[in-house]
This record gives sequence, C-alpha cells and structure tokens, in this order.
Amino acid sequence: QMFEVQLVLRQALQNVWTQPLGDKKVMVKKVSPQHRQLLENSPYDCCQKELILLSARGFTNVFQTLVEAKKPLVGHNMLMDLMHLHDKFYKPLPESYEEFKRNIHSLFPVLIDTKTVTKSIWKKCPFPRVSNLLEVYAVLCSSNLNPKDPTCPVIALASDCSRYAEKKSPHEAGYDAFLCGSVLLKSAHLLLSRSTDDAVEADPSFSQYLTVLAEYLNKVNFIRGGVSSINFSGEDAPCQHPPLLVVHVRGWPGLNERQIYQEFKALCRFDVRRLSKNQFVLLSNKFKHVRCVLRDYKHHPHLRVSVYRHWRHSPCVNCLLQVSGIVALWSLLAFVLGGAPCCSF
Repeated sequence: QMFEVQLVLRQALQNVWTQPLGDKKVMVKKVSPQHRQLLENSPYDCCQKELILLSARGFTNVFQTLVEAKKPLVGHNMLMDLMHLHDKFYKPLPESYEEFKRNIHSLFPVLIDTKTVTKSIWKKCPFPRVSNLLEVYAVLCSSNLNPKDPTCPVIALASDCSRYAEKKSPHEAGYDAFLCGSVLLKSAHLLLSRSTDDAVEADPSFSQYLTVLAEYLNKVNFIRGGVSSINFSGEDAPCQHPPLLVVHVRGWPGLNERQIYQEFKALCRFDVRRLSKNQFVLLSNKFKHVRCVLRDYKHHPHLRVSVYRHWRHSPCVNCLLQVSGIVALWSLLAFVLGGAPCCSF
C-alpha cells in the first residue's frame, strides 16, 4: 500500500516527490522538475521497480538465495519441508516420484537430515532412542554422553537470542533452526570421535565433519514407507518393516481409534486406523512391539489381534468376494429353478 500510494501521487502530480515516514505515513513535498529528475535517478529511491518486486516476493527471495548458495541444507525429519519448498516456491509437486527427487537434488545438491543421522547413531553409540528434536538436543548436550570433551564444538548464541539459553521455544522457527544446527554439529563430532582411535584435534573443521557425515548425505528420513530414507542422489535402499496387525473387537461396542491407541499405549506405540466397524489396523516400526502385542493379547476377552492378511482383511477383497458369491448363488438358483431346456419333435 505504501508503494501504491507513492506511485499514484507521483504519476498524478509531476511537481511533487514522496518519501515514506515510518510504517504508515508518506511525506509529500513540492520539488522542481530538475530536482525531481535527480531524485528519480537516485539509487536510494525506495519506489524503484526492483525494490517493489523484491518486497512483493517475500520468502521467495530467501528460497532463491538458498538455491543459489548451493550450501548444505540441514533439517530434522525434513521431507515435508522439502515438499512445501518445492510446491510453494518452485513448481507444483509433480506426479512422478523420480521427477520430485531430481528437482530437489538440482535445487539443493547437499541435504543432511539430522533424523537420519541420529537414527544411525543409535546403532553405533550409546545413544538413547529419542526422536523429538528437542529431546535429541538434550541428550547430545548431556554430560553423560560427552564427559569433559575439550574438542566438542561450543555453540554461542547471538546477543539478541540469549533467551533461547534460558527458555525452550519448540516450533519457533529460529529456535528449531538453532536446535537442528546444534544437533548436526554435535552428532558429527560424536561420529568423528568414534571413527578414529586418536584424539580428535582441537577445533575440527567443517570439512572433517562432512567427511564422517558422507554416508548420510541426501538421505532424508521417510516414515512408515517401503524405504527407511529417500536417497535424493541415487537409488533408494529397501527396508523390512514389521507386519500390520488387525484388532477385531468383540463385545465392546463404540470403540474409536483414540480408545484403541490408549489401550495399547502402556505397552507400546502404534499408529491406529479404522478398517471396518469392528476392526482396526495397527502399524509399528518395531518388530518387538508386534511380537509383544500378539503374545499379551492372545487370550484377551474383547480384542483379538492377528497379523493382517490382504486377501482376508482388505475391504476391497471382501467386497469382491461377497459380490462374486451373490452372482454365483443367483446363477445357481436360476439354473436349478429354470431346469434343463427340453426339446419336442
């Protein structure tokens, strides 16, 4: 609006000049034609076309700066972030999965997902299995994990961000970025210290950290999929997931997904989806949770838990079988009631 007001005034009155004062005020002053020409050619004019476009494009400017910089892009569980960046600031999401991968890789040649990194650390280091970004940060900062390591990177907060040292602010953009960058550096340092028998030199370089992170580059965590991570610079590696479970409810009417979730929550965590009126699907990423539920609910009076079989539990397959059964029954009845055709001579 500030731009529009000034442009309208300048176009309507050839002997005036405008200048913004604060957020909502515009100063209008009378000037000579010669003075106005000098002002129009000034590089400090706030109404230049380039500045107007820059302001109107908003966050697109940040996106294009990231693309042009070609620096490593770091996130935690960042697939949705990449999809939003592609859809809102580049092009609509393509139908092709492979095209999406190619586009993202051309935009951001180096991706680092701290979720993928920390999941691997579980297997290599005595690292508690937490997934929440704030929890991961807290564990990596604990003295039990890195006792008195003088080479561990020290992350200093800027003066205008000191409140982050005193108060947690999860899901605030700046705070999450601080957590994510901290987790990356501390994870890389942990991997570097475990990769060599010698003591890590003081003040390791970022290139050394990138070297130990090389196997995780461009591998973005993928939840509940046929692969554990999406490889944006090559072929995805398949992984094996625990089987789906089906809960059949008997004598316990009115149960919903939340109640089923609460029922199993004390034992282990599952994603819950309704399959039919009295059936629910349970999805876990841990084989031991599946085994535990199958064992402990074997004789439950109201809940019968079994492994999901597509031919047996799929609503589409059941519907097809029912329709086929009805058609077959009607055909049989028609044959029996109609009898065999007779011929007369």
